Amino acid sequence: MSALRDTAFAKLNLALHVRGRRADGRHQLETLFAFCEGGDELSVELDDLLSCDVSRGDGVEVISGDNLVLRAAYALRAASGTTAGARIQLTKRLPIASGVGGGSADAAAALRLLVELWGIDPAFAGEVAPRLGADVPACLISRTCRGTGVGDELVIVDIPGLSGTNVLLVNPRVPLGTAEVFERWDGIDRGPLADWRMGRNDLEPAAKSLAPQISLILSWLDAQPGASFVRMSGSGATCFALFDDEAARDSAASAVPREWWHLATRLR
Repeated sequence: MSALRDTAFAKLNLALHVRGRRADGRHQLETLFAFCEGGDELSVELDDLLSCDVSRGDGVEVISGDNLVLRAAYALRAASGTTAGARIQLTKRLPIASGVGGGSADAAAALRLLVELWGIDPAFAGEVAPRLGADVPACLISRTCRGTGVGDELVIVDIPGLSGTNVLLVNPRVPLGTAEVFERWDGIDRGPLADWRMGRNDLEPAAKSLAPQISLILSWLDAQPGASFVRMSGSGATCFALFDDEAARDSAASAVPREWWHLATRLR
């Protein structure tokens, strides 16, 4: 069988409301996930062993350590009972620890690919995903959805006109640890999520305290001609702007300061 390929689609939180801290220490969330057409790239092919080779895309740092893709592969193999192996190739194009679900999206893409490669029931991927991280279930489906609980209780939503929207992602190349940002959340419940455009990202003040560059990026994006909606994604530090016009998005992308990472893409 030739290699199978998939994209680990970048995740955006169009709104992220933190409603409280649960007894288990995790946080109760209401969020609207959307996914970009661009992201990391994965390929898989059958092999006797399980392995994952990681390469670096343009301007993206790769840090060695815990590999969530391999964890996903081993968990899926154990859950399904298969004895097959795979060689996984991951090309990183998204910054690490950046609020766009890079590791979670990689794990989810690996699950999708391995289900097909090994010919197993996709239900096993759904069983494994929540154990790998709160964002992995959403990344597994990679469709616009509302998330509650810790972000893993999902309802797919259809927002007319959202798919195909032009979007520009910008990151200051400053990694932010999700746990550290949540620890700095002020603990105030500012209310439920209704209209995502009128919503907010409750982690933004905490993220700004750790990475002041976020304020600069948000202001820069908001000043770009044609930017219709600007917000920080997840726990940061990636921010994004939606554009009604592709030319306006591309003009903004060409003006992004060289020291910042950026991705010009569309919503799925």
